[in-house]
Amino acid sequence: MKWEDITELHPGRFVLVEAIKASSNNQLRQLEDMSVIQDYDDPQKAWSGYKEMHKLHPSRELYVFHTSRSDVEVVEEFFSGVRQRT
Repeated sequence: MKWEDITELHPGRFVLVEAIKASSNNQLRQLEDMSVIQDYDDPQKAWSGYKEMHKLHPSRELYVFHTSRSDVEVVEEFFSGVRQRT
C-alpha cells in the first residue's frame, strides 16, 4: 500500500507499518510499499505496539508514523560499537 492510501484510510492516526518494498539512497530509506499492522490514537500505545511486534519479529522492518506526514522517508543511522547489557 502506498503512503497516500494509508493517509486516506487512517486520517489523523498513528500507524504501525511494515515496509514491504523499500530502497536506500544517500542515507535515506524510501518506503515504496507498506502494510498497516495497526492504527492508534495514542502515541504511547503505538510505541508499545512497535516494541511488542519488534520483540516478536526483530527481522521485520517496522515503523510508526503519524498520518499527518506528507512523506515517509527515514534517515538511516548505522550503529557500530558495543552495547552495554543492562
